[in-house]
Amino acid sequence: MSVFVKRTATPCSFPAGESWVILSPIEQSIKRKIEAVGTPLKDWGVNIYRGILTGCNEAFIIDEARRTEILSWCRCAADRKRTDALIRPILRGRDIKRYGYNWAGLYLIATHNGYGKTPRIDITDYPAIKKHLDTHLSEISKRSDKGDTPYNLRNCAYMDDFAKPKIVWADLARTGNAFIYDEDGFTSPNTTYLIASNDTCMLKYLIGILNSKVILRYLDWISAKLDETGWRWLKQYVELFPIPNASAEKPDIVRLVDEVLAAKKTNPSTDISSAERGIDAAVYRLYGLTAEEIAAVENRR
Repeated sequence: MSVFVKRTATPCSFPAGESWVILSPIEQSIKRKIEAVGTPLKDWGVNIYRGILTGCNEAFIIDEARRTEILSWCRCAADRKRTDALIRPILRGRDIKRYGYNWAGLYLIATHNGYGKTPRIDITDYPAIKKHLDTHLSEISKRSDKGDTPYNLRNCAYMDDFAKPKIVWADLARTGNAFIYDEDGFTSPNTTYLIASNDTCMLKYLIGILNSKVILRYLDWISAKLDETGWRWLKQYVELFPIPNASAEKPDIVRLVDEVLAAKKTNPSTDISSAERGIDAAVYRLYGLTAEEIAAVENRR
């Protein structure tokens, strides 16, 4: 006679279209609370975009030495000023950290294809840039992601949003959450995403939530990790993050985020752990988590 003993069982539901993840009872409780309190990020009246796809980074992303050389080829001061306006600092995904970045001194040649009422960049008006791009003419001519001419980037209707305050993050992060608040006008490539809004206070509130331990834990439950130390922060997941709209905690979160941003701008290596603990504590209150649930988030069990 055979005897079978059922040691433990955890009831789990698997809604159609969602990843199959087996959660413990306490994890299920946390997830339900998050989803009950929050509104999906995509419904917050923000625009979520992907970074710029050049089709040939070797041609369109340059370092400081090449930028200086290109500007030296300009015919006059006016030509130099016009050309310099098209060479914009760029942050790659690997440069982005939580609340801060390590800029590698790289630039994007933003010869856009026109957007809205802004006409396409005519490369003949920028002979110094054309001289540089001509050294890559074979590669840029046969790329599929290009504008009307080999010298132009593909269409990007939100090009102006890069110059505005925004949230930027990389699609792959090794250290968990890595969202930054950028008000320095960086562009970013297609390995990144950005959240654009004219409401800077809301952006600072959102970045506090997005960089929280709660959201990192939630991502574990709705998506498959790249590996043990790699998270994929793809738009399809991020736009679903339930963000609570609780006015009582919002001023404190924005204040703490401002402290973090100011500290990071003064010294990128500044210890911000105290402010981050304050933000996490406020986020726990927003979602109504118990001490036991907080411990489960903190200990990632």
